[in-house]
Amino acid sequence: MSKTETPALTGEGVPLVVQEVKQAMTGFVNEFKGLKAEVNTKLQQTEERLTMLDRKSTIAARPHLAASTQDGAPHQKAFDAYVRCGDDDALRGLEMEAKSLSSAVNSDGGYLVDPQTAEMIKSVLKSTASIRSIASVVNVEANSFDVLIDHTDVGAGWADESSAATETATPSIDRISIALHELSALPKASQRLLDDSAFDVEGWLAGRIADRFARAEAAAFIAGDGADKPKGILNHAKVDNDVWAWGNLGYVPTGIDGDVDADAIVDVVYALGAQYRVNGTFVMNSKTAGLIRKLKDSDGRFLWSDGLAAGEPARLMGYPVLIAEDMPDAGTDSFSIAFGDFQSGYTIAERPDLRVLRDPFSAKPHVLFYATKRVGGDVSDFAAIKLVKFGTA
Repeated sequence: MSKTETPALTGEGVPLVVQEVKQAMTGFVNEFKGLKAEVNTKLQQTEERLTMLDRKSTIAARPHLAASTQDGAPHQKAFDAYVRCGDDDALRGLEMEAKSLSSAVNSDGGYLVDPQTAEMIKSVLKSTASIRSIASVVNVEANSFDVLIDHTDVGAGWADESSAATETATPSIDRISIALHELSALPKASQRLLDDSAFDVEGWLAGRIADRFARAEAAAFIAGDGADKPKGILNHAKVDNDVWAWGNLGYVPTGIDGDVDADAIVDVVYALGAQYRVNGTFVMNSKTAGLIRKLKDSDGRFLWSDGLAAGEPARLMGYPVLIAEDMPDAGTDSFSIAFGDFQSGYTIAERPDLRVLRDPFSAKPHVLFYATKRVGGDVSDFAAIKLVKFGTA
């Protein structure tokens, strides 16, 4: 456009070029605002997702035994609410939380288990004076556990340079299958007691269940018949150790009807193979221990010695003594003392999970807590355990 030309004007007297520029700028600003709003919306959604994932990972990473971190956990609050009042909403909240954490409800549904309660019960079982504390304990997910034992020896012989090699004996392997059985406890409490917020519901529940389970297990590991319970060490065939064969437990007679002397204790120690004797432990109840601690050797020294430090077990001929009250009292032909390497000789197989079912309906106004666990046990090496028979033969 030359200097003499007049620019095109709009109806308002504004140059047309200026009007077009203003319209373009307005459209650009409007599009920019829309883009900004869309970006802000997506950022907010992303932030919400990250916050939710962070919360889930934080909750899942919380240690079960830390009481201070459990207080605010959603599954903990739901468990407390359900234990106190049986509220359906609390149960639904617990089930929803369990889907992500798997810490409160098992996959088969209907079971409640608080991780802190479960750990308390397990710790009591481990510290109880029973065969469990000295036996081999394995966790399994199946219905049974197989122990493979090689109790024979391979043949060998001397040979010279020119003679042909002869075939020797081949060792054989036995399989011992340990079935898992269901152990249950059914303590109860009144609803009024549960409603008292100052009462430690979890501690009380764990204590009752742990005591019941500990007593039931201890009895079964000693004398269980294997029918819907573990098979105890005293429920196997017993033969004089002089004619012992695999599949039986060897015993040493005291030579005194219903009583024991120092010679019998010495004999049973050396009836056990040297490979087992290094990890040997005596097992007896309190009454039998009262008899044994009075025994002296030929020089007048007591065979029994108390532990030198707090918590250290007493020792008999230098070997630790486990006081298991389910062992039989001394009597005619009783097997009141066991000695052996129980880590090798007895195996306990159990499922790692503990289940607690709350029943507020069957025993109103009381609430029943039905707790179950799967456990089995049996002798896994018949050469690793010897018995003392309080009899003449």
